[in-house]
Amino acid sequence: MTEGCLFIVPTPVGNLEDMTFRAIKVLKDVDLILAEDTRNSGNLLKHFEISTPMKSHHKFNEHETAPKIAQRILDGEKIALISDAGTPGISDPGFLLVRECRKIGAEVVCLPGPTAFVPALVASGIPCDKFVFEGFLPPKKGRATRLANLALEQRTIIFYESPKRLSRTLKDLSQYFGPSRQAAVCREISKLHESIKLSSLNDLFNYYSENQAKGEIVIIVDGNHESSKNIDHKQEV
Repeated sequence: MTEGCLFIVPTPVGNLEDMTFRAIKVLKDVDLILAEDTRNSGNLLKHFEISTPMKSHHKFNEHETAPKIAQRILDGEKIALISDAGTPGISDPGFLLVRECRKIGAEVVCLPGPTAFVPALVASGIPCDKFVFEGFLPPKKGRATRLANLALEQRTIIFYESPKRLSRTLKDLSQYFGPSRQAAVCREISKLHESIKLSSLNDLFNYYSENQAKGEIVIIVDGNHESSKNIDHKQEV
């Protein structure tokens, strides 16, 4: 294994069988594993019989610890970074540490692996040739401005959302994007109760206003094809 390296290691978003052989090997071979939540990751490591020491690395301490960890990697340590689920850096801690490593010349290797939005997008039935990943919308400040800007986006748009805020977000999307815009609510990707519901934003809002969603959620929204037609028409004229 490479000496002095930060390994970004994706972990299952649902089914433990999504863990790759390479991910298990790396986690067994490194000197230290940085985990978003050591209690949650402890169960994962126990399942795969990984005894590598762990240390907490999350959004509340990464600003302070990232430079020190990057220096340890440059000095020769092999350190892996994992999140609670999926690929670190995608709506999870990771970017700051990678940036620090790149800044001082420490090696970074990211393993391919699970992330919730890719299977949700591909299985949604909404165009997946071009898309933009937005992650979580701002809960308050900047939310309206962001939605107004995205309303004209021609590519498929991907959001993450929590069950408690799903109904509100669908209402906002319907208001800014139009009630007839097609979208898919994808729940519990790769888990036992995985489901994908494809309909208009208005119908999805009505449904989830009456039916409480559970689990992690990905919202896939079709792009604004009307704005694309208007642009093409102007070019022709």
